[in-house]
Amino acid sequence: MSPDKPFASESKQFHDQGCVFPVPVMGIDEAADHRRRLEEAEAVHGPMHYLTKPYLVFKSAAEIARHPTLLDAVESVLGPNILLWDSAYVVKEAGDPRYVSWHQDLTYWGLDSDGMVTAWVALSPSRPDSGCMRYIPGSHHDGQVVHEDTYAADNILHRGQQIGAALDLSQAVDIVLEPGQASLHHGWVVHASNLNASNDRRIGLTMQYIAPSVRQGFTDHESATLVRGTDRYAHFRPEPECAEDFSEDGVAFQRQVQGLKHAVYDGT
Repeated sequence: MSPDKPFASESKQFHDQGCVFPVPVMGIDEAADHRRRLEEAEAVHGPMHYLTKPYLVFKSAAEIARHPTLLDAVESVLGPNILLWDSAYVVKEAGDPRYVSWHQDLTYWGLDSDGMVTAWVALSPSRPDSGCMRYIPGSHHDGQVVHEDTYAADNILHRGQQIGAALDLSQAVDIVLEPGQASLHHGWVVHASNLNASNDRRIGLTMQYIAPSVRQGFTDHESATLVRGTDRYAHFRPEPECAEDFSEDGVAFQRQVQGLKHAVYDGT
């Protein structure tokens, strides 16, 4: 990150509010090119929605995850040493009734600290009518709250998890993003999103970045990729770099880590 710390104010907002947006990462044309590459890959390999760690098999996802401007923003929150721990495309088709219930990410991820940040990069407009993410400012200061598993059919979350207590939704803020912009949110911030009522797909790529000091509590076999700085802890297995889209070795490794990730989410 450059010496003038361009994301200093965003870092303060992240720690105060639990979320900062919009963070300009790339131009509209670059975002459109990444969307084109994604949709061409989907035409060949099938839907990419919620594929675990697509950066292992798809160069476009790897390029976004390593984008220097995005990493500068993440560094302002985590510091100079950064691991890419997880990632997924979150795609809501036009008119899709699916939604994301109010929840906190870290409840189910098995990490031993909140030294992490989720970056959400928009590849299409993310607005209230298309089901943009919403959050409750400052809710991360309250720590973990009780969740319940619903396994509701239209809930995008793996377990349909939702916060059991009543929430004051009058405080909720829509995270509106244009293609190429990102948001950064804290692992304990309360957030959700509604269905996509627009006539376009709502496409976002999420990346979970962690400090190397963070450990996985459920298993010693999880993997991560060092994307900036150094890792003197080695809590996670190293991951192969994606040099070719959907290579045989990359697909085999991705399938292995996806199975492990689902076991962690299920608490098994």
